Amino acid sequence: MQRSGFNNARVRQANKQIFLSHLWREKQLSKSQLAQLTGLSIPAVSNILEELLDEGRICHSRETLSQRGLSSGSFHLPEQGAWTLCMNVTPTSLTSQLADARLVAVGDWQHEVINAATPEALLAAIASHWRRWRQRYPDITINLALGVHGQVDPITGASKTMPQAPWKTPVEIKYLLEERLGIQVRLDNDCVMLALAEKWQNPAANEDFCVINVDYGIGSSFVIHDSIWRGSLYGSGQIGHTIVNPDGIACDCGRYGCLETVASLSALKKQARVWMKAQPVPGKDPETLTTDMLIDAWRKGDVRIQAWVEHAASAIGLSLYNFLNILNINQIWLYGRSCAFGEPWLNTLRQQTGFNPFDHGDNPKAKATQIGFGTLTRAQQLMGIGYLYVESQLNEI
Repeated sequence: MQRSGFNNARVRQANKQIFLSHLWREKQLSKSQLAQLTGLSIPAVSNILEELLDEGRICHSRETLSQRGLSSGSFHLPEQGAWTLCMNVTPTSLTSQLADARLVAVGDWQHEVINAATPEALLAAIASHWRRWRQRYPDITINLALGVHGQVDPITGASKTMPQAPWKTPVEIKYLLEERLGIQVRLDNDCVMLALAEKWQNPAANEDFCVINVDYGIGSSFVIHDSIWRGSLYGSGQIGHTIVNPDGIACDCGRYGCLETVASLSALKKQARVWMKAQPVPGKDPETLTTDMLIDAWRKGDVRIQAWVEHAASAIGLSLYNFLNILNINQIWLYGRSCAFGEPWLNTLRQQTGFNPFDHGDNPKAKATQIGFGTLTRAQQLMGIGYLYVESQLNEI
């Protein structure tokens, strides 16, 4: 493999990408703060800022960020430009957050229940949802960034598989929506949405970390060396389809005993419905059991449901243990409605990962494996998918 060296132009390009990355994270920084963050001298920082100003990539403000000494003001991203409607898409719901040109939230996030029986119905629902936001801000271009449930090809913008959907064929979401709405559309998997949210909005995120979404199904996304790891077929992170019992229940993917068949919310509801049908109670229809009802029963001390939830957490922990041994990622954030099972669920999960042959007791505490609930707000989670545009812009420099 041929490896290119770094001439002065490439070094300048890399430095500009680093400066813009810091500004996308912090939104506004002074020259001295950029020097601290990058380890570059003030004259070097001044030269890079001058280039970025000339290119129109940043703006200068007289606002000072320090009360000490002389100040040359501060620098921020342009406030003018296209906004982004960041949306989490499933066949049963659309959840969105509007963000301005600097990816700062505008208003509150919105949730809409839908029932998309066909790809066309899903596209129509997304378009209608976008138009409602567009009506509020008619003079502003609003592009779409979609975090889509299931397997997604982010290059073509196609949804390959969507487990909750009644259809099984790919849908060219990007092309069809761009044709219909006349805007830019970018999309990726909903776990990538969470990973981007952590990468860009959580100051505590490492260069290597993992997010796991335990909800209707179980998905994950890995950030390695500060980049999303997607795999050649864009199917990486399918932790829900690691096999925990080869003789287990059939999974929608065609295999048997996948983690999703044991530990997802859909699996837990299925277990509960089977039991309710075997032990019928007047006035309780198993088919009306919802996720909220399941969690409420767990909270009220239903022994049977508590045992199922503990078994589910143990299975997730076992799969995580295997991932930890393969990738040695020591920072894992958990999201999804299963997080409502709280600390008991988390502790059971942690117990399975407690013994790691590569995590010795004498290692620095900062490098010890951290598994915890994600702390980003729902608005921040949604805005994660908007950073697809940011990463694309940075790669074009």
